[in-house]
Amino acid sequence: MNSSALPFSQACENNQAPIFEVLQTVFSDRAHVLEIGSGTGQHSVYFAPRLPHLLWQTSDLAENHTGIQAWHAAHPAPNLRPPLELDLSCSEWPKLATPPDAIFTSNTCHIVAWPLVQKLFALAGHLPDQGVLAVYGPFNYGWKFTSDSNRAFDAWLRARDPHSGIRHFEDIEALARKHGLALQQDQAMPANNRVLVFRKID
Repeated sequence: MNSSALPFSQACENNQAPIFEVLQTVFSDRAHVLEIGSGTGQHSVYFAPRLPHLLWQTSDLAENHTGIQAWHAAHPAPNLRPPLELDLSCSEWPKLATPPDAIFTSNTCHIVAWPLVQKLFALAGHLPDQGVLAVYGPFNYGWKFTSDSNRAFDAWLRARDPHSGIRHFEDIEALARKHGLALQQDQAMPANNRVLVFRKID
């Protein structure tokens, strides 16, 4: 697969620098990050070389591994790990030689069905004490859309898949608390997105 044939997301290209501004701080003391839903692989090849002190473990459905591996081949980094097969509908916490002490996930909560969002946070509940979960994407606040563009995006999502849609921050925070994760940071991002950072409190 040549560089022009790599799977590509313009949104991913646009948001990776602002996300990194948050991750370089919240992952500064982390050793091993599990990325859930690596998608095209673009985020992994951007973040891993900029966070050389940690291992960046990609994961996704098997059908997306070829694209992720192609990005890794085009932009190798010594701390970048090939994708694990992780399906939120059935996969368990991965058994790795070095257990992850952080999770990063981008644009998953509004794409997958709510039961799979619940599974994602249940997996994050396996993080060790003081483990970090960073979640990027759009969220509603006070049960309301934060912009007309988010309202339109939500309508588009639900027309494509009625089980998807922008989630309410209040529901996400309650779900996190259920699994021992306390909100540490809620950072505004461009294009009406956020980065929510949670820490595991045993």
